[in-house]
Amino acid sequence: MSATSQPRRQRRRAARVLALTAGLATVGALAAALPAAAGQEQGQDRMAAAGHHGQKRTVDVQLLSFNDFHGNLQAPAGSSGQVTEKQPDGTEKKIDAGGAEYLATSLRAARKGHPYSITAAAGDLIGASPLLSGLFHDEPSVEALNKMDLDVSSVGNHEFDEGAEELSRIQNGGCHPKDGCYEKDKHGKAKEFKGADFPYLTANVTKEKTGKSLLKPYFVWKHKGVKIGFIGLTLEGTPDIVSADGIKGLKFHDEVETINKYAKVLDKQGVKSIVTLIHEGGSPASQAYNYDCDSPGAGDGISGPIAAIAKNASPKVDAFVTGHTHQAYVCTVPDPAGKPRMVTSASSYGKLYTDTTLTYDRKTKDIVRTGVLHSSPRAANHVVSRTQPKAADMTRLIDRWNKLAAPIADKPVGYISGDIPGRGAGTPESPLGDLIADAQLAHAKSLDPKAAVALMNPGGIRSDLVHKASGGEGDGVVTYGEAFTVQPFANTVNLVDLTGAQLLTALRQQVSGPNEASPKILQISEGLTYTLDMTKTGADRIVTGSVKLNGEPLDANATYRVALNSFLAGGGDGFAELGKGTKPLVGADDLKALNDYFAANSSAAKPIAPPKANRITVVK
Repeated sequence: MSATSQPRRQRRRAARVLALTAGLATVGALAAALPAAAGQEQGQDRMAAAGHHGQKRTVDVQLLSFNDFHGNLQAPAGSSGQVTEKQPDGTEKKIDAGGAEYLATSLRAARKGHPYSITAAAGDLIGASPLLSGLFHDEPSVEALNKMDLDVSSVGNHEFDEGAEELSRIQNGGCHPKDGCYEKDKHGKAKEFKGADFPYLTANVTKEKTGKSLLKPYFVWKHKGVKIGFIGLTLEGTPDIVSADGIKGLKFHDEVETINKYAKVLDKQGVKSIVTLIHEGGSPASQAYNYDCDSPGAGDGISGPIAAIAKNASPKVDAFVTGHTHQAYVCTVPDPAGKPRMVTSASSYGKLYTDTTLTYDRKTKDIVRTGVLHSSPRAANHVVSRTQPKAADMTRLIDRWNKLAAPIADKPVGYISGDIPGRGAGTPESPLGDLIADAQLAHAKSLDPKAAVALMNPGGIRSDLVHKASGGEGDGVVTYGEAFTVQPFANTVNLVDLTGAQLLTALRQQVSGPNEASPKILQISEGLTYTLDMTKTGADRIVTGSVKLNGEPLDANATYRVALNSFLAGGGDGFAELGKGTKPLVGADDLKALNDYFAANSSAAKPIAPPKANRITVVK
């Protein structure tokens, strides 16, 4: 930890104790988006012009934020570790970014010169993590986030991957109930996991039996008369995208209703400045992190669920920090009173952070969003560049956990002849999606020769497979750790019977119902083909009569043996029809199926070539 961060940590913990005594959840401090000198100079000019009882009336508060870290302690490989930057001449450039060593450096540098600064996040900090974190139930990532001085975060859907009890352990500490403690102290005794120093907020997640919030619903920070409240929540649709076992006994509530409820609670407590941290997001008009979201051009701005939430949530909320879609944007969306309100997202995997300036008016106790003092909050996304120095404490942390993981992580499981894009493919069908579906079909056939087709949810593919060696294994070698990063969920490969009509309904559910606004295109095994017409809407995007299996039209009345992971078999991701399968058979976990496929179909002399990803014909 740096020399400057330790006193800051001590101050924050002291503030928490004081706020808890008063019955309020507390939070760290907030910060500004402009460079330190420029931000301070502008802030001083405004303060000097509007003094209040001998005290400067306004103060700039810096809000640093990020989202969807997903345990990426090491810089993510391939396209998963890149951001797109728009150049002055209109061209776009890919920049390598992310990794805890660089994120820590970026945040610490950004805080310098800002006495009022807080770092906040919008969920999915853990879960769907690479092996270095996921193998240890994300304890390494929580430790890293503590060292980065993260002050507060909302939960995301992936915080529920291992269930509510495990989330409680992540918050409060203690060794894993099954795997125990991973390290020993200098006396040889088990070293307990300390838990998160920052509070996870669950405003719209309540216990069915009591109606109370699972964890704290909001968090308030006080410093020298400045009070800022944070409401934290996940998307209402979380039950549709996590395993049912992990959320038993919990209820997920409407986002706008929840925000409005706690905005009133905070307002009654005298907290007029409010920021919402929400694990829900939108789709920007451009993939470039630095595009002008608020330009008047056609097609600019953001679409998706967050747009409606931001337009309808209480005007008492002054800014939104969002996530879930892994997109980058800095936009203003008018609130119900017509005032501009900042809505931001910082991509994923620690590749970006957002720096927002909130101007706090000591007289009104509110953030100035319109008027003579300040036009609106200012914000910008910044690249977590890998050209800057690494944070030494992060390097030590990574090295320490790597020693524990190495015997498992470095084991070769297969060979590839080139990059196999998955998460960053940029198309409805990905080469890695095809490979995984083929692997699951092969596993299914080993259990039941009648298995005919396999379906894989795109959200279950968390990274690419990169040909270049990540360590000393050699180019083209796929290690267990790399395969784990692609499929970290430990889902089982299940077999069910579905009729042809049900299969067709499931394909239509990719682009209709809850998936119409943001389609979820299933990755399919070899032999299944169809046409996806994106010029049409809803279920009509699946072209009638185009669906074929091994060259033959799908028979609506026939029964097919279908392989799919346990998440899809439970109707996850909005695929209710897949949850209606009969004659279930549970196979091995999906990672074993992938590794077995590599073992059977690749060698150093004959590596697997990247699939062509030509099973789905897309009409645009």
